[in-house]
Amino acid sequence: MNANWNYPTSIRVGADRLSELGPCCESLDIKKPLLVTDPGIAGLPLIERAIKSCEDAGLSCAVFSKVQPNPTGSNVEEGVSVFNANQHDGVIAVGGGSALDAGKAIALMARQSVSIWDLEDVGDNWTRANASAIAPIVAVPTTAGTGSEVGRASVILDEVNKVKKIIFHPKMVPGIVILDPVVTVGLPAGLTAATGMDALSHSLEAWCSPVYHPMAEGIAIEGIRLVREYLPEAVSDGSNLEARTQMLVASMMGATAFQRGLGAMHALAHPLGALYDAHHGTLNAVLMPYVLLANRGAIEERIARLARCIGLSDPSFDSFLQWVLDLREQLKIPHTLAGLNIDDGQAELIGDMAAVDPSSATNPISFDSSRYRALFVKAHHGDLG
Repeated sequence: MNANWNYPTSIRVGADRLSELGPCCESLDIKKPLLVTDPGIAGLPLIERAIKSCEDAGLSCAVFSKVQPNPTGSNVEEGVSVFNANQHDGVIAVGGGSALDAGKAIALMARQSVSIWDLEDVGDNWTRANASAIAPIVAVPTTAGTGSEVGRASVILDEVNKVKKIIFHPKMVPGIVILDPVVTVGLPAGLTAATGMDALSHSLEAWCSPVYHPMAEGIAIEGIRLVREYLPEAVSDGSNLEARTQMLVASMMGATAFQRGLGAMHALAHPLGALYDAHHGTLNAVLMPYVLLANRGAIEERIARLARCIGLSDPSFDSFLQWVLDLREQLKIPHTLAGLNIDDGQAELIGDMAAVDPSSATNPISFDSSRYRALFVKAHHGDLG
């Protein structure tokens, strides 16, 4: 059997490791970093601490914070303009998945002669980029969900076509990641829940993927176990640094595992996020049980094995599904897409977009647009039948 495997980067884990940001930049030969974040984080004390760490190391650090919750091509273009106008030589990406994705995309595109859309994750498009021109990146996640800090891709919204596109290059992965639970303590319970369910969706879809990657399978199991053990505690007591740390690790593990692929949750969440500007993690959380049931014929045995591995008393598909439903209820995640104020008027378009989304390629069962349309309708109306 032939397979190509790749694993991520240098990780620094622990409370108050943000203080090491300046030396981390120095180790990557970054002397003038551009700190990329979003408007909600830009005014927080953690940004002051990040800048101080850089200044203490003799670095000149500026901030770019014009990143939307679903980052756009325009956000990346503006960031690239700032990067080049001020002659920055590296990126510090601080925030949730949006800021991390935007920061990585800015580092990728700052010195390229091609369009960002030329590097969409289709075929070997990534070879169009000048790999030696990609700026070095330090990533500091402030949420435990996307795992973008160890990803080789960014999800960027093409505003013209209203489509989320995956921009990929193997050298987009940050050179150093700082997992500091202290920077996640202020995250509200609702966002802690939604991002944590996003981490679960990554490991779960990776586990169900038909791609051969046994190391990713093992990481997916442990990522799911950590979510089961620590997400409820991180939501109920946001000051619990152990729970916050373990959820940061679970998030990173999910993004490492999904080198094995994703599936219908993400294939639907991407167009829904593009069309309705809904939170990505919340979408995956709502879609999760409906996708599990749609794939049951292909994954029942695997889910039963997973249930046994994470310690459910009844190692069966039904028991695992009930755990997902109970967890969502405990975390106050809506049961339907209608609960997210999403209407069903674009069901046909959503089905068409999901069918061609790159994540659909590794769903356990190949769904066409009509199957995705039907799945969307079930999730919209709350039909688990």
